[in-house]
Amino acid sequence: MKTRPLGRSGLTVSALGLGCMGLSYGYGPGVDRAAGVQLIRQAVERGVTFFDTAEAYGALNEEMVGEALAPVRDQVVIATKFGFKDGDVNRGLDSRPERIRAVVETSLRRLRTDRIDLLYQHRVDPSVPMEDVAGAVKDLIAQGKVRHFGLSEAGVESIRRAHAVQPVTALQSEYSLWWREPEQAVLPVLEELGIGFVPFSPLGKGFLTGAISAATEFAKEDFRNVVPRFSPEARQANQALIDALTVIAQTKGITLAQVALAWLLARQPWIVPIPGTTKPHRLEENLAAADVELDAADLQRIAQALAGITIEGARYPAALAGRVGR
Repeated sequence: MKTRPLGRSGLTVSALGLGCMGLSYGYGPGVDRAAGVQLIRQAVERGVTFFDTAEAYGALNEEMVGEALAPVRDQVVIATKFGFKDGDVNRGLDSRPERIRAVVETSLRRLRTDRIDLLYQHRVDPSVPMEDVAGAVKDLIAQGKVRHFGLSEAGVESIRRAHAVQPVTALQSEYSLWWREPEQAVLPVLEELGIGFVPFSPLGKGFLTGAISAATEFAKEDFRNVVPRFSPEARQANQALIDALTVIAQTKGITLAQVALAWLLARQPWIVPIPGTTKPHRLEENLAAADVELDAADLQRIAQALAGITIEGARYPAALAGRVGR
């Protein structure tokens, strides 16, 4: 597996990481603990060194990551997140410094480690000054409990304010062939400040694999049920993107998922996508994208396809969208 620097922080990780959320959270029934541990270890065997979890994904998620990576702890980079009241997304935001310290102690125990390599604020909390948040993480870094500071879905002003107190190593936000908003303001600032970018949902929450149609039914607990972009009407309209990308994939002899991931890798050398999956064969497919080279002609064909398509449906329902870009 090739490696990449996360900006100018000195932190180097595998070109593709593993987003672990879906192993137990967000997309309906996850996998059992043993299967989750096995999948994470399979990723390690394939050269992945970057693993992403969060307090908000539940104790089991961090515990699976901790158990799977304990034998190789010094060879991997573990990222987790704080920022929700009692770790519950539905209870609102909480990034008070005392809460950050408490979350870190719990995460360290669940992850079976003495330090968190990359600690993100999961969402910006308007009730807590960013300087206080960054200052709390700075103290944890000084204590050796955290190595690097990250932000998730933060806006430009928050990024700058945080970076002025404690250098930000990485910003995590959604970015993919069907969600390109970070290109407008965020990516230029990250390049200016030397901050790495970690796209989550690089496969469009599964849509960019071509495996989801207007007729697909999601599990009752699957959060895509409330996402406007995943309404049957939006999925039908957005099939045009899949059709266009399928032609490109077939020309290259690769899969749709590999097109989507290779496109992100080609954007900047400091972009590290973290696709997630519960299926070992999908893990293999995704990781093979690190060896796909899209040339200028390929990228031009993709750009032309994107220019001719309007994506239908909002990325988040209004309540969740209000937490983004602060």
